[in-house]
Amino acid sequence: MRLGVEAALVDGVLLPGDVAIEGDRISAVGLERNGGRGIAAPGFVDLQVNGFAGVDFLGADADGYAAAGDALLETGVTSYLPTFITSTEDDLLGALRAVPDTRGPRILGVHLEGPFLSALRLGTHGRRGRRDPDPALLDRLLEAGPVRLMTLAPELPGALDLIGLLQARGITVSLGHSDATAAEANAAFDRGARTVTHVFNAMRPLLHRDPGIVGAALVRPDVVLQAIVDNVHLDPDIVRLLWSVGAGRVALVTDAMAAAALGDGTYALGDVEVVVADDVVRREDGVLAGSTLTMPQAVRNLVAAGAPLESALEAASTVPGRVVGSPHVGRLFPGGPADVVVLDDRIEVVRAIVGGETRVAG
Repeated sequence: MRLGVEAALVDGVLLPGDVAIEGDRISAVGLERNGGRGIAAPGFVDLQVNGFAGVDFLGADADGYAAAGDALLETGVTSYLPTFITSTEDDLLGALRAVPDTRGPRILGVHLEGPFLSALRLGTHGRRGRRDPDPALLDRLLEAGPVRLMTLAPELPGALDLIGLLQARGITVSLGHSDATAAEANAAFDRGARTVTHVFNAMRPLLHRDPGIVGAALVRPDVVLQAIVDNVHLDPDIVRLLWSVGAGRVALVTDAMAAAALGDGTYALGDVEVVVADDVVRREDGVLAGSTLTMPQAVRNLVAAGAPLESALEAASTVPGRVVGSPHVGRLFPGGPADVVVLDDRIEVVRAIVGGETRVAG
């Protein structure tokens, strides 16, 4: 199958020519064009998706995952991590056991955003489920389902030991919902944490004599900066600052919740009721609570902040693939998986392909 595109993003370079797929693999790139249009890019990889299209993953069944997956594909997401916010142990165990093998985008595993978070930086997470690091609880969670990424606060007692346990299980550790100082954050990075969850949000702020977790992450070239670039969670000037310091290690995430692709109204985020108005999600007390952002819009916003198109597309695919330690996820290359998004010149999704199968066609 030929895609009929004019160029493809291959290892950060827009390579002129068409792309061919055989079975579930990319067979060739840079082929002679016959009036092709649009560009092929690696399918988008979203590390933080709480829900989508009316589905909240914390309470979803297989049908819910299938419906949300179909809607995610329409936005070019071909791989993702369903994300569970801080909840009771029973709710988390039930949600982990319910993660299905389902059609649609690939589920790479689960992102557990908690429960080992700072009580000072919970954001919209409920206090009832928050816990200090507990190896026995961690074991129960990991045994229940396919955890791939875990967000924790490194300043909590026992957190560094938990990082070691997670690393030994091949699970990526992200720092977030944290009041960590720069020294505490650096100790966690030195121990093996490699990324931060929604940088700047729900963490100790960056101050000139107290750089905190943000300052520590910004100056370390080995740390990936996950960012919600919706012009709500981060001011556009902060996005420009972030890109000027962290180009090449920014991973776009949507933090999408059930309202994404639906619009304004009242929705559930776990056991929290939230209100969406003008596409901004807030708890009743005004605290931000996820987003309705889609990956194409995040890419457009990052380009508007000054990122080259090629780099912005990698921030939505290759960089998050690197976070979960997969050399093939989020890349387009001969012999690699045929997980592709085809975009027009407005960065709108024309087609989404998973495993060589076209699932969305414009």
